[in-house]
Amino acid sequence: MLVNLNDLLPQAAGQTYAVPCFNIFGYEDARAIVEAAEELRQPVILAANKDMADFMGVKLLARMLTGLAEDSSAKVCVHLDHTYDEEIVYQAIHYGFSSVMFDGSQLPLEENIRRTRQVVNVAKAVGVSVEGEIGSVPYEEGRDHIKSIHTEPEQARRYGQESGLDAMAIAVGNIHRLTTPTSVIDYQRLECIADVVGDIPLVIHGTTGIKEEDLLRLKQTRVSKFNIGTSLRMAMGNNLRRLMNEEPDQFDRLYFIKKAMPYVRDDALRILKLLG
Repeated sequence: MLVNLNDLLPQAAGQTYAVPCFNIFGYEDARAIVEAAEELRQPVILAANKDMADFMGVKLLARMLTGLAEDSSAKVCVHLDHTYDEEIVYQAIHYGFSSVMFDGSQLPLEENIRRTRQVVNVAKAVGVSVEGEIGSVPYEEGRDHIKSIHTEPEQARRYGQESGLDAMAIAVGNIHRLTTPTSVIDYQRLECIADVVGDIPLVIHGTTGIKEEDLLRLKQTRVSKFNIGTSLRMAMGNNLRRLMNEEPDQFDRLYFIKKAMPYVRDDALRILKLLG
């Protein structure tokens, strides 16, 4: 069943669970994640990042992911992740994404508010949810131009009230693309943000880099969505490499992909159980 963030996050924000948002890098891992969600009868978010949008194009991505969502017995949100260009956001809305993220985190506050509000006005007219970011969650690698700025509670308050967004990504010590859980979460800052943003669900990016005990604590706050990408890429990539090394005479791509998919599914099951 295809849903948007508003069908999932408000309820999670008020309770002690959260919804995982998995970055997908192909049909195979998207299918494995949906199968895991169906097994546990839990909702899930499939997210396509900038790399995938550039590689496949927004139209093909939308068709692939919404098809999986519509045929699933689980509630599945199809979400466009970090996007800095409104034109791509509008393409995603046009082609069927049920949720989008306009990332104005690198902009001055006033411009971030103004441009997010413009996206919200378009998206809400057709029932699409909108996520934005205030502060700036840094990257361990691959996005050297992205700043590292902790979210200021007063800016979060203004951003939420004046933009009209549905979910707010924040920077409280979380880091994108960490391969080991070394992030140090600033709980005092998180509490201050939660106190001033009202009913807006909060979002944490960089989940692979967060310790399990922190995830268990964070899901009991207003954080209702966790973005996960690196651990799934590691599950697919590391096992593909191992399987290919074990059978050097085998060359069929589908043969290896089908063997690697269960490892992605297992990692998705682990995260769904942890956050559920």
